[in-house]
Amino acid sequence: MGNALFKLNEGKEVLECKVQVETEMLSPIDLAASWRAHQEYFQPSRVRGTHDVTINPGLEGRAKNGFASGLELDLDKYVVPTPNMGSGVVYAASLTENPRSLLQTGSSSNNDTTKDILHNSTKGDSSLNHYVNTMKSTIGGHASSLEEQRAMFVDRGVGSPNFARPTMETFSMSNFKLDSESKGMPAAEGAVAAAAVADQMYGPKEDRKLAIVLVGLPARGKTFTAAKLTRYLRWLGHETKHFNVGKYRRLKHGTNQTADFFRGDNREGVEARNEVAALAMEDMLSWMQEGGQVGIFDATNSTRIRRNMLMKMAEGKCKIIFLETLCNDQDVLERNIRLKVQQSPDYAEQTDFEAGVQDFKERLTYYEKVYEPVEEGSYIKMIDMVSGKGGQLKINDISGYLPGRIVFFLVNCHLTPRPILLTRHGESMDNVRGRIGGDSSLSEAGELYSRKLASFVEKRLKSERTASIWTSTLQRTILTAHPIIGFPKIQWRALDEINAGVCDGMTYDEIKKSKPEEYESRRKDKLRYRYPRGESYLDVIQRLEPVIIELERQRAPVVVIAHQAVLRALYAYFADKPLEEVPNIEIPLHTIIEIQMGVAGVQEKRYKLMDAIHPTAGL
Repeated sequence: MGNALFKLNEGKEVLECKVQVETEMLSPIDLAASWRAHQEYFQPSRVRGTHDVTINPGLEGRAKNGFASGLELDLDKYVVPTPNMGSGVVYAASLTENPRSLLQTGSSSNNDTTKDILHNSTKGDSSLNHYVNTMKSTIGGHASSLEEQRAMFVDRGVGSPNFARPTMETFSMSNFKLDSESKGMPAAEGAVAAAAVADQMYGPKEDRKLAIVLVGLPARGKTFTAAKLTRYLRWLGHETKHFNVGKYRRLKHGTNQTADFFRGDNREGVEARNEVAALAMEDMLSWMQEGGQVGIFDATNSTRIRRNMLMKMAEGKCKIIFLETLCNDQDVLERNIRLKVQQSPDYAEQTDFEAGVQDFKERLTYYEKVYEPVEEGSYIKMIDMVSGKGGQLKINDISGYLPGRIVFFLVNCHLTPRPILLTRHGESMDNVRGRIGGDSSLSEAGELYSRKLASFVEKRLKSERTASIWTSTLQRTILTAHPIIGFPKIQWRALDEINAGVCDGMTYDEIKKSKPEEYESRRKDKLRYRYPRGESYLDVIQRLEPVIIELERQRAPVVVIAHQAVLRALYAYFADKPLEEVPNIEIPLHTIIEIQMGVAGVQEKRYKLMDAIHPTAGL
């Protein structure tokens, strides 16, 4: 603690402040940055690194921005093509796994015996023991050979390895090691890895594979929820696939089925629907035996008989958690029904839209007559959570590392439409010099972009009273956000650029000359490469998880002003990009990526406000 004197207005005024430093060492650069933040936000600010998040409440009035003349009134003039993700609406079920059991063998992979067993299940045979024994010969023929292999870890990329226990209960730690160790690449986030390994080593064998089985009436947001959960788990590095039974049904029985096909007393229809459900489950279990970790099984699964069939098939192979979606908001249901008829391939040939809506409502009535809420096994119930007006989440018999993360994610999910704007900071002086990392100020081009960005935000979000601006704690993002007025600004340490460690402030040419081994290691594997005393892309993904959760929870627009590596990781989440592609995703300077979140899924639009002036600025 000490006193500091600051001269204002060219020395005409003197301000005395008490300065408290909580870090072990304080550089003059840090002190200057703290004082600059004080001047910008009109409140005492912290020295960088002592808090994870700081908030400026945005006390400025929503006056007309003085920089508004920097852009044309028509924002569409700045729209550019989106190279990575389409801007059109795509039916979510069409993006799920292709039915390989049908595509490989024609119309069906079930033999006559299997059909007889499925037929018996429709008459009330809830035990299905004979079915399980029969299916073992169909889908479990190669399971024993896999179990006889030695125990091993499979590095999932973000410190959540998949552990396969050997058939013998005793084992030696010398029998296995992480793939990442053999590559000389450390795993990300040791605490995360430790939790995952503990669950997989000491929990029941089947718990190491997880099946999330959706339950719910049509138009309750099951496929939307399944798609979001699949995207989230993939982004974290868990091998996850989404299996949609409706896709199997359409491939096997066509898309022209009327509501009568879904009647509970239509024996042939029930048998046909159970058959395709069993085929989808077969495919999911086979994929898990080949190394898959989490399967999302997307169907109505509205009766106990159907759910018992699935549990019997999964016995000894994976743990099942039922995820039931319930909605009582009639406005939401009407919107979902009309959206379903508009997008679903089931009604692609229906020329009369209202007739299609009526047919779907009739189908819904048939499901309601036989619907049985989940009361068995492990389950998560999402009750009226899609309406954006609160709701409830009920859980039963949920434990473990991954199920716990899934519950936390689902608590924060909703369908409220809102845009998320992603942009890099304006061109910095280190961009001009081609240097990585650092905490430099903006170049003249970067300052110009900050004014154009302020004008854009004013025009794009002029009717949004609850929007917010998120930046990192580095001054180039703070300075880029400075001209934006009327919105609260939040600084996230988690949004700081990837830590380049001992290479911070160097150019890539300098790294190549002075640290050729590091340069070559990074070139071979940018995703897993960790800078000495710094971070890898996988580390960045792990520290961004709280940001993703908060973005999902937000119901108002958010403008994220951050850095290239960070935005690559965030964009990969929304675009559902494989982890291997993250380090090479294109995030150009002075371009705004608008992600539209809502019931129709994720859509993208890009605005290029100006070009980068210097050739090294995009590095």
